[in-house]
Amino acid sequence: MGKQYAVYILASNKNGTLYIGVTSSLLQRMVQHKSLAVPGFTQRCSITNLVYVEVFGDVNEAIAREKQLKGWNRAWRIKLIEQSNPDWNDLDPTAC
Repeated sequence: MGKQYAVYILASNKNGTLYIGVTSSLLQRMVQHKSLAVPGFTQRCSITNLVYVEVFGDVNEAIAREKQLKGWNRAWRIKLIEQSNPDWNDLDPTAC
């Protein structure tokens, strides 16, 4: 199995502030987000709940999808999240 890349959406809470990112290590990235270790937008706004994930085998596809989602309006992003996660549960793979 080759390397996998995740495009993910974090939320501060249900219908809250959203953040879209891409990573080659979702586990490591979630540890960073949960501990608010990365200075910037997610740290300032306490955006730590993983509410949506898509996995890709090709980094270019993942980056293209991230850019596509960032270009969407908020209503489309919320609809996307709620199709697979209607309760906005935290999908954090590092949680017990």
